[in-house]
Amino acid sequence: MASRRTNFWKASGDEFNWRFDRAGQREPLVNTKKKDYREMTLLPLLAELSGSLNVGLAALGSAIGVGFIGMKAAEATGRNPGAAGDIRTQAIIFAALAEGVLFIAIFLGKAGN
Repeated sequence: MASRRTNFWKASGDEFNWRFDRAGQREPLVNTKKKDYREMTLLPLLAELSGSLNVGLAALGSAIGVGFIGMKAAEATGRNPGAAGDIRTQAIIFAALAEGVLFIAIFLGKAGN
């Protein structure tokens, strides 16, 4: 073992590119085989996009929901101006709940990575 190690350190400058296996044969540390592009798959890319797609759809749904809440709150205030305070309070609460769905989707989307 010691003789192999001393021979290993007396290599000609490429001592970090090789290693010895159990039989004492020298093997390259890096994979020198060229990648065949037909062997590559899109699964990692699709997995990343699907996580981002879910968060994007949650953001879109939350924005549409907050828009509908504001639209209906304005409509209800126009029909009954005396209840404007109660309508505003309920609209703010429901808008916060709709935005909370987005934050949960972001958290779950990033936790899966």
